[in-house]
Amino acid sequence: MIGRAEWFTRRKYGGWGITPKTWQGWVYLFFMIVPFAVFQSIPIWQENVRIGITVGWLVFLLLDVAHIMLTLKRDERDKKIESLAERNAAWFMVIIISLGLVYQIINSVLTKSFYVDWILAVALIGGALVKTISNLVYERKAL
Repeated sequence: MIGRAEWFTRRKYGGWGITPKTWQGWVYLFFMIVPFAVFQSIPIWQENVRIGITVGWLVFLLLDVAHIMLTLKRDERDKKIESLAERNAAWFMVIIISLGLVYQIINSVLTKSFYVDWILAVALIGGALVKTISNLVYERKAL
């Protein structure tokens, strides 16, 4: 791909992803975002052309960033810190989604019109399934 792992570091504060650590990383970021922003601001494109280029650009950018993230060098301490931070973030999200679903169910009962955001329900059920499958797979592997 285009980006190189040595140009970036793992984003430790403020979310997920990568942060430029060298001038090459900043140049990469500039050339990935600025031409796209200029393209979006020019009103001469037909909507289907704009959508096609937008989807293609985003897919390419996501694949390139995913490749960079997978090839970043991390020592054992970095891996442990990242695992703990990811676990804590996941627990926070599970608690908030669960509270949101409980609120929706209680509100539905009180208003006598059932409504539950199924995306939230699928996220919780899917997370539980991923955790179960992960536990089964990792218990069988020698870690």
